[in-house]
Amino acid sequence: MRTRIKVCGIASVDEARLAVEAGVDALGFNCVGQASPRTIADSTVAEITKVTPPAVATFLLTLEQTADAIAAHIRRTGPTTVQILSPIDPAESALLARLEPHLRRVQVIHVESRAVLEMIPVYSPYVHAFLLDSGRPNAATPELGGTGRQHDWTISAEFVEASQLPVFLAGGLSPANVGEAIRQVKPFGVDLSSGVRTEGRLDQRKLTAFVLSVRKADEVRGSA
Repeated sequence: MRTRIKVCGIASVDEARLAVEAGVDALGFNCVGQASPRTIADSTVAEITKVTPPAVATFLLTLEQTADAIAAHIRRTGPTTVQILSPIDPAESALLARLEPHLRRVQVIHVESRAVLEMIPVYSPYVHAFLLDSGRPNAATPELGGTGRQHDWTISAEFVEASQLPVFLAGGLSPANVGEAIRQVKPFGVDLSSGVRTEGRLDQRKLTAFVLSVRKADEVRGSA
């Protein structure tokens, strides 16, 4: 199996091109207000999605929590996929599926305990994939990703095993640990941002090392 690679926090056309040339499968754009230092404007996302090759998926990260607001955000930016950061009402997830039936929908699940396994049947009828991250959505100051922290991969592995939908793994990944993450969790895809950046900028050397680590892990996985 070929593990998909998604790089988040893409901030410009130049970063998008660098990532595509390195062989990534998906680009992620933070459009989350003041919640992230890597936030970019909707107009910048629209500019990048227009020039991204068709084979590369474009993920809009959104904090919107209603189907109407998410659909409006999608129309402003033109992605192929929407990544919903908040644990939205399942009724809104169902409505979004009706409003945007041709758009890929990914629900983020923040791994704080085994209780996340209960979210699989809640969202599975309305989304195409899950993304497991290390945020704390119910903290006094909510964290909805981009923490650079690794969560409990044993829970993530259980989630992957239990889910009939593809699962992306995020949270503290780097060239040094992604091979073990793939071996242990067996995700459909891996997602990172800070692990391939230096002083906030996408680092070609780190990105190349990450892609190579993933492909080496895939070779081991395929021969097991």
